[in-house]
Amino acid sequence: MSDVRQHADDIHGQFSDHLDVSIDDVEERLRTLVDEYKVPIDEARRSVTNHYLEEAGLEREDIARGGSEAAQVEEIDEPEQWVDLTAKVIELWEPRSDSIAQVGLLGDPTGTIKFTKWAKSDLPSLEEGGVYDLRNVVTDEYQGRYSVKLNSTTVIEELDEEIEVGDDTSEIEGALVDMQSGSGLIKRCPKEDCTRVLQNGRCSEHGEVEGEFDLRIKGVVDDGIDAHEVIFDAEATEGLTGISLEEAKDMAMDALDTTVVADEIRDAVVGTYYRIEGPTFGRYVLADEVEELHGPVDAEELLIKARSM
Repeated sequence: MSDVRQHADDIHGQFSDHLDVSIDDVEERLRTLVDEYKVPIDEARRSVTNHYLEEAGLEREDIARGGSEAAQVEEIDEPEQWVDLTAKVIELWEPRSDSIAQVGLLGDPTGTIKFTKWAKSDLPSLEEGGVYDLRNVVTDEYQGRYSVKLNSTTVIEELDEEIEVGDDTSEIEGALVDMQSGSGLIKRCPKEDCTRVLQNGRCSEHGEVEGEFDLRIKGVVDDGIDAHEVIFDAEATEGLTGISLEEAKDMAMDALDTTVVADEIRDAVVGTYYRIEGPTFGRYVLADEVEELHGPVDAEELLIKARSM
């Protein structure tokens, strides 16, 4: 059975009790996305699944099949799987949407993973430092980074025990020598299950949307040996530059150009030494704690040196 056919069979099985749809119809939708529009199979599967969810008037948790299986964080390597985790809440982040009750980082002895708990799931709150059995959570993936979502079928049980969390936190000391495209004032997809950055007003999954503003830096930090790609969220960006999201929006509106924000940020941070600590997701370090070290340096000279290594 071909890879596309296998995915079609899986999707058909999820909806066979809810819709009068054939495996051939599902496969045709997948092949159109994969063959004609060159959409990666995981993205195509998510898009087709969302189409049938909307057609059937269902939520994602309504189509769970079979029982969830116990897993550890390092074993999560596929989206749309139903698993049970025993994990510690390492930290909680500020949700960007009213539809999200909690978002943060879970960890077990094998590593860490982002989690999202939907507001409509009506689940008990998780506390930082708490250890929980989380049964029936669904895995997700975006650009190679996996996460888990807690939904209305998830069962949460707090445990009176401690677990040691695997260390995949990075600590870097070096100069921020470059700022990549996609930095500054950006727009994200406003859909409740999506935070993708819009390209020309379009989300890769949901098409043309209004978008919600966000602020970030995608920087390259050279520690003298390696060049590390680091993402600073809106809070970290404001800490480095003194520019808040609201101020960035005002700057862009006054200039009728969002690029002025990236230019202002670049002037403030490129060529400055920092100590950065945070979790690693894929090739990126997410800046959790940032400390400015000694004064500015010649960023261009350091960047040339870094690229020659």
